[in-house]
Amino acid sequence: MNTPPPPHTSVRRTRVAALASALCLLVSGCSVLGAADDAAGGSGGGMKVTLVTHGGKGDAFWDLVRRGAEAAAAKDGVDLTYVGDADPAAQADLVRDAVRDKADGIAVTLAKPAAMRGPVAQAKAAGIPVVGLNSGIDAWRPTGLLEYFGQDESVAGRAVGDKLDGLKAEHALCVVHERGNVALEARCAGVRKTFRGDTDNLYVDGTDPDAVTATIASRLRQDSSIDEVVTNGAQFAMSAVEAVRQSGSRAKVATFDLNKDLVEAVRDGDVQFAVDQQPYLQGYLAVDALWLYRTNGNVSGGGTAPVLTGPAFVTRSNVSAVARFAAAGTR
Repeated sequence: MNTPPPPHTSVRRTRVAALASALCLLVSGCSVLGAADDAAGGSGGGMKVTLVTHGGKGDAFWDLVRRGAEAAAAKDGVDLTYVGDADPAAQADLVRDAVRDKADGIAVTLAKPAAMRGPVAQAKAAGIPVVGLNSGIDAWRPTGLLEYFGQDESVAGRAVGDKLDGLKAEHALCVVHERGNVALEARCAGVRKTFRGDTDNLYVDGTDPDAVTATIASRLRQDSSIDEVVTNGAQFAMSAVEAVRQSGSRAKVATFDLNKDLVEAVRDGDVQFAVDQQPYLQGYLAVDALWLYRTNGNVSGGGTAPVLTGPAFVTRSNVSAVARFAAAGTR
């Protein structure tokens, strides 16, 4: 789960229907945003899906989610609207907008689950199926969602704790870039459960990259026993690498989530490993699931179990296997 830089809304309405556009995206990473005038494909029959995330425009992580959603919409002949806002109240309003627009299906993230209960209930009352992705694995069923696609953040955190034990780390700093985000808190709590060393949380302002670097560097100068910095997003891992350099610390850096720059950092040895939750896959599955539900009555996981997209570890030994996909903009 990642969080955008400054809270703001980005809206993209795309009529994505041509299978050729989807193949273009999968092979080369190109966008299908310009496919509005393509002939209808698949069997969506003009089905309208709105994807509402807590991400903002320009964030590389959410670009991957959007691209996956676009590829599925292109395959299925779905009219896709992508919207995002980091503010939970504004995100809730976007779901209400989708209900008023009579969407045939809605996909939503649950970074702040309480804010989404009302609008999700409105969608259900209007007969609109709602699926979840990326954030809220412990909240999707109580919130009333049909299906969920994402990573179990507690499991991922515990796996990182085990990984740090294997690397002989002794003192980890888990960097949280958004207070109150349930996924980030679950990750750090998971690390603490299995890591035999000490684990401290450090809260930073994720909307200010320079401040993130400065805050991490300051903490590293204050405590020389910290030998591992764990961040909750690829861009914050790069800030941590710079913070280690500025502070003269001996700490290593590991992270949740992956992007093109992070792949290179793992390849170069600047970052020990990344936990890949496959955001492209999350966007793809969410849109495709709504199409399958509308056209064939399918419910992934039977409506009782989430569909897990992670965690998968990307290390220096296997990074080449995903590097070409990252370069294409799909990992």
